[in-house]
Amino acid sequence: MSKPAITIENIGKRYRLGQTHEHTLSDRLVRLARQLGGKATADVAPAEEFWALRDINLEIGEGDSVGIVGGNGAGKSTLLKILSRITQPSTGRVLVRGRMSSLLEVGTGFHPELTGRENVFLNGTILGMRRAEIARKFDEIVAFSGVEKFIDTPVKRYSSGMHVRLAFAVAAHLEPDVLIIDEVLAVGDSEFQKRCLGKMDDVAREGRTVIFVSHNMAAIQKLCSRAVWIRKGQLAGNGAPTDVIDAYLDSLGAPTGTEVFDAPGYMYRYDPHAAAPQDARVISLQALGRDDRPLREIGTWDPVRFRIEFEVRGAFPSFSAELQIWSRDGVPLFHSSTSPDQNRPFGVIPGRYRVDCDFEQFPLAQGDYQIGLRLAIPCIEYVWRNDALCKLHVAARDIFDSGKPPASINYLVATAHQWSAPQALLAQQVAEPK
Repeated sequence: MSKPAITIENIGKRYRLGQTHEHTLSDRLVRLARQLGGKATADVAPAEEFWALRDINLEIGEGDSVGIVGGNGAGKSTLLKILSRITQPSTGRVLVRGRMSSLLEVGTGFHPELTGRENVFLNGTILGMRRAEIARKFDEIVAFSGVEKFIDTPVKRYSSGMHVRLAFAVAAHLEPDVLIIDEVLAVGDSEFQKRCLGKMDDVAREGRTVIFVSHNMAAIQKLCSRAVWIRKGQLAGNGAPTDVIDAYLDSLGAPTGTEVFDAPGYMYRYDPHAAAPQDARVISLQALGRDDRPLREIGTWDPVRFRIEFEVRGAFPSFSAELQIWSRDGVPLFHSSTSPDQNRPFGVIPGRYRVDCDFEQFPLAQGDYQIGLRLAIPCIEYVWRNDALCKLHVAARDIFDSGKPPASINYLVATAHQWSAPQALLAQQVAEPK
């Protein structure tokens, strides 16, 4: 086994919900004002303990590429923040050997008033690089980021995509011994994501350590030599990517009743610098038949209506709902929006809404898939996104009227089609074999 680059011993992170820590003089003045106003601290409800992580023990070797999987709120990002020394653990300790670079949020470590050029040098210095070393890599960093035209513009005028391009370029090109990447790459377009994954693969091939959190199971299988599954703050799996991913996806559960999705909706806003809008949340996603009755199962070529219910607590002139389906290992298969070209968004006011997406013939072949939802405001910096995926099982059907389902299921899509009978193009005499 390679020499450990990271050793995680009995890590735990505890938060006290509802409790405000008095770190500053202003905090103490607020408490004093409340007491003078008759609001004694004893009237405040006791704080509830919440363990974001508990009893995590891991050893990651030099040159290992480790993918971390798990649902929202599982503790993945908390673990990365502890590894990156952004937050301190409540229990245990972490030993990191070598220089570490991390990219956990868009524009982490960037000063909005400084230009892109100045932020490259500032961020590189924070990562422990010498100015000469940054200057030597500067042209390569800027070329990879694709923001050459705007490199002398203050980053407060950058889009979220430009932020993440430059931030990733700095983090990946300054030769860290350990590179930590969160799901922040989802902000970029598909071409940029491919370049990032290629760069991460290069870093791993050079013998450096990569830790990657992603909902893209295909990327983790391709990039990582090992996967770790975090569930409810605890270590649920650790081993070969295929085995860990299979166990994680199986845990999501197949829909068996009226709803294939039923969660309060975790809304992720891409641009952390934009003013937060009013809240919105997904209430449910149902799979219905032609009679609007809940389906007990979905089969290939079945008529299916996906009904999305959501709640909006603000007024927005442009709003859209989107449905997304991925293969079991995270390959995107289907995406549709109520505003596919962003020219027909609907307006909403506070209230509860329902929208349907109909399939005359559901085109996916027998197997397990992932399905998720997105609520979005087109053409605006911030986007709400529901990353909570659930497993969608598609049952076999006798789609070719042969008396049984197709024998081979080594495909994902089964669209309606028809073959013609063979037609002879040229009559030939076939010689008898000698």
